[in-house]
Amino acid sequence: MATLLSTQSQRAGWRDYVELTKPKVVLLMLITSLVGMFLATRAGVAWSVLLFGNLGVGLCAGAAAAVNHVVDRRIDALMARTHKRPLAQGRVAPLPALAFALLLALAGMALLLAFTNPLAAWLTLASLLGYAVLYTGYLKRATPQNIVIGGLAGAAPPLLGWVAVSGHVSAEPLLLVLIIFAWTPPHFWALAIHRKAEYAKADIPMLPVTHGERYTALHILLYTLILLAVSLLPYAIHMSGPLYLACALGLGLRFLHWAWVLYRGSRPHAAIGTFKYSIGYLFALFIALLVDHYLLLNL
Repeated sequence: MATLLSTQSQRAGWRDYVELTKPKVVLLMLITSLVGMFLATRAGVAWSVLLFGNLGVGLCAGAAAAVNHVVDRRIDALMARTHKRPLAQGRVAPLPALAFALLLALAGMALLLAFTNPLAAWLTLASLLGYAVLYTGYLKRATPQNIVIGGLAGAAPPLLGWVAVSGHVSAEPLLLVLIIFAWTPPHFWALAIHRKAEYAKADIPMLPVTHGERYTALHILLYTLILLAVSLLPYAIHMSGPLYLACALGLGLRFLHWAWVLYRGSRPHAAIGTFKYSIGYLFALFIALLVDHYLLLNL
């Protein structure tokens, strides 16, 4: 068996190691980190902080994702969405994957310490450990509220970007964290409904598995209402202007429509539709924040 794993590991290509970092997820995280950087200042962001700060955050996020691949390799092999991942198919062995994760984490921390500030570096490390250890290693298998509790680690990037530029924590970046924190449950539970049978097969206590689809859809609807309210707070505290308010309302009401359709069960494949919309929602909301910020500066 060891020989087989060794042979399979030798066949691993660079694309397998890139896949370990979950590049699409990291890209969305970096967009929110980038927005956090630009919102933190009325002046321009120094190119070194912009480049190496985001690279450091991205490397640490990729390290956490690689650890997730290692810990979840048995689960991934049982699920259609993940069964072709490098560790699930044995193309990469656990030890090289962990070594790769460690290398990424050390490189990311070195960049953050060298080009940003210690607070940004240590907050990034805390986020990495929260996702890789607390969520992946424990919460995911321990409670159907796993994504709610563990979602805080994934919500950190805008705070990390803000702190990388400003050097301190304030109410504004924490509000951005709160938006992603409220977004995470409806985003992920919609996918969990779509993949309910696979999570049940893998013995993962996702909410649709433990409490049923109707119960989960109700909670998606409730969290989407919370998200809509939270997303309006940047305007309420004068962090943003009318353009953002209009975008937040439009995007949020559309998200609420998807959540309602899912709850009513009136459309086939509503769960995956809600999940896909949620990704575009977060991207568009943060871009609206950024555009609105620069419009306000030029008024």
